[in-house]
Amino acid sequence: MQAAEKPRLSLWRIVEMNIGFFGLQFSFGLQQANMGPIYGMLGAEEATMPLLWLAGPMTGLLVQPLIGAMSDRTLSRLGRRTPYFLAGALICSLALLAMPHSATLWMAASLLWILDAGNNITMEPYRAYVADRLAPDQRATGFLTQSAFTGLAQCLSYLAPSLLTALVGRDVVDGNGIPAVVRIAFVIGAILSISTIVWSVWRVPELPLAPAERAALAARPLGWRGTLADIAAAVRDMPRPMRQLVWPMLCQWYAMFAYWQFISFAVARSLHGTADPQSAAFRAATLTAQQAGALYNLVAFAGALLLIPLVRRLGVRLVHALCLAASGAAMLMIPGVSSPLALFGLMIGIGLGWAGMMGNLHVMLADSIPPERNGIYMGIFNMFIVVPMLIQTLTMPLLYRPLLGGDPRNVLLLAGGLMLAGAGATLLVDAGQRLPRTQAA
Repeated sequence: MQAAEKPRLSLWRIVEMNIGFFGLQFSFGLQQANMGPIYGMLGAEEATMPLLWLAGPMTGLLVQPLIGAMSDRTLSRLGRRTPYFLAGALICSLALLAMPHSATLWMAASLLWILDAGNNITMEPYRAYVADRLAPDQRATGFLTQSAFTGLAQCLSYLAPSLLTALVGRDVVDGNGIPAVVRIAFVIGAILSISTIVWSVWRVPELPLAPAERAALAARPLGWRGTLADIAAAVRDMPRPMRQLVWPMLCQWYAMFAYWQFISFAVARSLHGTADPQSAAFRAATLTAQQAGALYNLVAFAGALLLIPLVRRLGVRLVHALCLAASGAAMLMIPGVSSPLALFGLMIGIGLGWAGMMGNLHVMLADSIPPERNGIYMGIFNMFIVVPMLIQTLTMPLLYRPLLGGDPRNVLLLAGGLMLAGAGATLLVDAGQRLPRTQAA
């Protein structure tokens, strides 16, 4: 079936097909908000802590290109993409249930590997499903709606421990120092991870393949040799705009990964005057950072919806550069804040940058790749995310004390500078023309 023949979806149906992304991103939000503090409570040192975050980039590097390519070649009763994101969501749910009961660093790090593997199995087939299901002029709405759900889900996941303090005291901790409110938040995430995915695939199932497409897939049976050959061919034939996105992606994802790792520690020093992860002041700082994270994700939720008409008017390239510039400026100012209110105000810039990163980039990508290779190119594109994360994880321990003075606030200054560099690099990409207006079905 050609893209022009795809049935148009109403805005509500586009929303429903992306509800599963809410559960997936609630899981990611729990990681971003809580893994740094959990590692600190279990005795990790700040300088080497980024190495404990290797699970995300490594599983993404290994899993997503393979799963994306395999989903392009899969024939099943449920469709090409659905088996993968159902299996991934189940793995996520089980890992989320176990994570806050970690008794040691190695246990928490091992569970993070399992959790990230599940998330990565789900992620790119889900993005390919959106590209498959929508007509070309509805893709911007689809991916920016997905970005909105990312903001809403992560807003609530960041805020969950603070809201739960209304029922359970924030200083109620287990024998390993992990607060009870964190354990409850992870249970909520486990339930959402699987239930929202099931809702989306039930309400908006994949389109059936045309007989010619089924015959073509049957002639290319699923197997490791064919999958690896497909990946190699796709890398060789990669469109020029996609290649040009390497530098913006390197800057923005290095910066954002560093931000997630060190924001709680920076807030602890700036606003609460502590560097002790076992102290009550640090637990208060963690809640402050999580509340700030909830706010920037709320901004991302609203901002993603506002970006839809702005992208059509100005083009996705310029809009994304402006989003990254706003985020970079905010990161540069965070180390100097003297009150929670000032910190919360800067979350507007962080939220705009996050909205752009979760939506604009995939609009630029989907417009430049052949539709029959949506899965494999979405998987390869994720390498543009996880390789910067991997580089950050391996280089930050080398930079932290010699160049950054062992101060997490200086990490945020580095991240802000990289965000601004990413904004400049985005303007050099040969993609992002004005998009056609989408008509509601």
